[in-house]
Amino acid sequence: MIVLSGARIFDGERFLDDHAVVIDGARIAAIVPHAERPDGPVQDLGGGLLAPGYVDVQVNGGGGVLFNEEPTPEGIARIAAAHRNHGTVGLLPTLVTDAPQVMAAAIAATREARRLTPATLGIHLEGPFLDPRRKGAHELNYIRDLGRDDVAAIAKADCGAVMLTLAPNRVGTESIAELARQGVLVSLGHSDASYEEARRAVAAGARAFTHLFNAMSPPTGREPGMVGAALDLDDVFVGLIADGHHVHEANLRVALAAKRRDRFMLITDAMPPAAGGPDHFDLQGRRVTSIDGCLRLDDGTLAGSVLTMDEAVRYAVNVVRLPLADALAMASRVPATCLRRETDLGRIAPGYLASLVHLDDELRVLETWIEGHSSRGSEHDAVADNT
Repeated sequence: MIVLSGARIFDGERFLDDHAVVIDGARIAAIVPHAERPDGPVQDLGGGLLAPGYVDVQVNGGGGVLFNEEPTPEGIARIAAAHRNHGTVGLLPTLVTDAPQVMAAAIAATREARRLTPATLGIHLEGPFLDPRRKGAHELNYIRDLGRDDVAAIAKADCGAVMLTLAPNRVGTESIAELARQGVLVSLGHSDASYEEARRAVAAGARAFTHLFNAMSPPTGREPGMVGAALDLDDVFVGLIADGHHVHEANLRVALAAKRRDRFMLITDAMPPAAGGPDHFDLQGRRVTSIDGCLRLDDGTLAGSVLTMDEAVRYAVNVVRLPLADALAMASRVPATCLRRETDLGRIAPGYLASLVHLDDELRVLETWIEGHSSRGSEHDAVADNT
């Protein structure tokens, strides 16, 4: 048992002063007034803010690793270790559209990584069942239609949460309903679908929209499109890339004013240059380069981001002008809820996993805990903890 003391606490909904968090093994035992903390080892955090650790549902890579190129448990561990330094305690390694054998390898790797790397919450398959008209950086030659065998393979992945981004104008509502019945978290994206097509997909069981505004049909006066559906359908979750490159800050403010805040998730869509990687990499034989913090193919197409979750929180607070409580919840409690992990992740409360982040007054990461195991931002320690 250890007691964390000396920092302000955000428990997922409210701020607490002069309180301490009691950790017993992998879980939180209690939050108590400072004066009532139990006997035992006490770690004085010396100020700052203790918050639920960040949960990122879309991580293609980081620390120089691309999941598509290293669909192995070791590749996932290296990605998780790099992002842990930036407050991420849980993530979905994300596979962009690729060959069937790469998808199979990624699913198998995630299944094994779940045993070895506690930060691995499942997998996000971004494609290949997308709309070529909104493919973004996805390789056209790998985009294909969803078949019955695909539904069965994805539903039986057995690797934690399984999120699947698909185009609702390319996949029938019957298939979406079957995937949802099997527990797959269907997310809508990379599509030129109409508002009605998106609405029908949500009615069939789709749970989220992938990176709002990017690679989806925009609203017009007489056709709300995918963006309009994401904002109009109140219960569906929405991912936001808050990096100043993917979405204009004014559009983020408009979106956040349009529907309930507890359905917006900060995501990174991170690629290998994020979290300490080099400024360029190859994506299926195509060069991607980071220029002024923006990743692009040689033809100018956006290709993921160099964003980390702590940077996304700071951008949401300092540029978008979100209240700190909302930004922190969008980085932790909301994505945990989307992944159906709201009973053990995204809050500081008795019985929840002790997966936490300690921030300084500028919201920079000082230390993280994953299921009670601490790392002070050392990549070496993070790899050791996660492998």
